[in-house]
Amino acid sequence: MRRRAGPQCDRVEHGSVGAGPPQANAAYFSTCPRGLEALLAEDIAACGGTAITTTPGGAGFSGSLETCYRLNLHSRIATRVLCRLASAEYRDERDIYRLAFEIAWPRLFEVSRSIRVYVTATKAPVKSLEYLTLKVKDAVCDRFRADCGRRPDVNTAAPDVRIHLYVTATEATLYLDTSGEPLWLRGQKIAKVAAPLKENLAAGILRLSGWRPGVPLIDPMCGSGTLLLEAAGMALDDAPGLSREMKDFGFTKWLDYRPALWKRLCVEAAERRVAAPGKLPIWGADLNADAVARTRQNLAHAGLDHLIEVRKIDILDITPPAPGGVLVANPPYGERLGELDALAAFYPRLGDALKKRFAGWSCWFLSADARLPKLIGLKPKRKIPLWNGPLECRLYGFDIVAGSARK
Repeated sequence: MRRRAGPQCDRVEHGSVGAGPPQANAAYFSTCPRGLEALLAEDIAACGGTAITTTPGGAGFSGSLETCYRLNLHSRIATRVLCRLASAEYRDERDIYRLAFEIAWPRLFEVSRSIRVYVTATKAPVKSLEYLTLKVKDAVCDRFRADCGRRPDVNTAAPDVRIHLYVTATEATLYLDTSGEPLWLRGQKIAKVAAPLKENLAAGILRLSGWRPGVPLIDPMCGSGTLLLEAAGMALDDAPGLSREMKDFGFTKWLDYRPALWKRLCVEAAERRVAAPGKLPIWGADLNADAVARTRQNLAHAGLDHLIEVRKIDILDITPPAPGGVLVANPPYGERLGELDALAAFYPRLGDALKKRFAGWSCWFLSADARLPKLIGLKPKRKIPLWNGPLECRLYGFDIVAGSARK
């Protein structure tokens, strides 16, 4: 292939290899919290993706540019949507450099765009991921310099273009990030708490619990309100991507960005939004006054404070707001000895409070504490493995019936 040089390099004609994802099917890989892969596959199918294959932490699929845009706009489960550029077997870092250099990067984005390279490895026989990062960065810059006489700048804080390399024991694959900032950053929360629950994990918990819009829902340990915000978005059919700034999406920095297509999809999503007739049957509570204040602040920032009631109260003292519904909570896990002892005393009281007041409710708790089911004195109907960041957890589901279930 003949390379162009000079300023024309910023506007290379489309159609040849490396010209960006075509309107016809391209190969993509979307990441998500581990344990939510099946839900991600449902989102991909709903957005038009085909040939879907799940793997721990994500799913591969084929789709058009519209499928890519739709998934970024509508999925509450996806973390990122990556477009696959090239893949090959390798023996050492030189092979990975050649793989990256052979991609026609000037056909993908302008040299004026800043870049950052991310590397993920699984059982890769390499000495240093930092060195691989450097080799890919060098290959991209060298290709731009060869074709254009200039090289892009590197920005590790807020890059315009994110390039991902994934290496296994024998194969290296390069992706271009269509999402930019991770999709769980909805742009709704301005007040946070320590160790917050990520939005896509919260959305997955709600779906796994079986909750559906219209069913009463309460989060009695609401923290900064993540579960409440996700539930409200689902109840109003509000596409999560609409609350983000357009510049936060990676595909808007590409040469083949289709603004008319993106605008049409956003308009369609906005028109689908349901107007709430009154307060939603969604409630939040927390014993911590600061957490209640932060939740209210986040709901107000999202324009939802008039739809959801939040109050300061201990979970052990809450009266159910409806005869039946779904209770979801992300209680403290306990990381120090004193906290573990406190939780060991708290769980039996929680079980008693649930049996006393929440008969007819389905109650779900995300926890990394394996003692929870035994100490709470209830038999879980489901135990779903989930990962909260690097922490392996279980989502425990209990159907509460009147009376004691203890022997």
